[in-house]
Amino acid sequence: MVSAVKLQSIITCPKCAHAKEETMPLDACLWRYECEHCHMVLRPKAGDCCVFCSYGTERCPPMQQESCLGCSPPAGSLY
Repeated sequence: MVSAVKLQSIITCPKCAHAKEETMPLDACLWRYECEHCHMVLRPKAGDCCVFCSYGTERCPPMQQESCLGCSPPAGSLY
C-alpha cells in the first residue's frame, strides 16, 4: 500500500530557529527559501534536493514518491 503524499512541512531556520508550516509544491523542488524572521536565505544542504529535504519536517513530494528526477539546480546556478 502506497502512503499518501504529505504536502505540509515545517521549515526551521538554522540561524534563528524560526519555524513555519509551508505547503510544498507537488511537482517541483524548492531550492531557495527566505526566513521571514531573520531573512536568512536557506539553500539545500549538500546531497539534498531542496530546502524541505534539508530543513523541513517532511521530505518534498518528489522524494516521498521516489521520483525526484531533475531535482538538482542547473550547474553554476545560484538557485
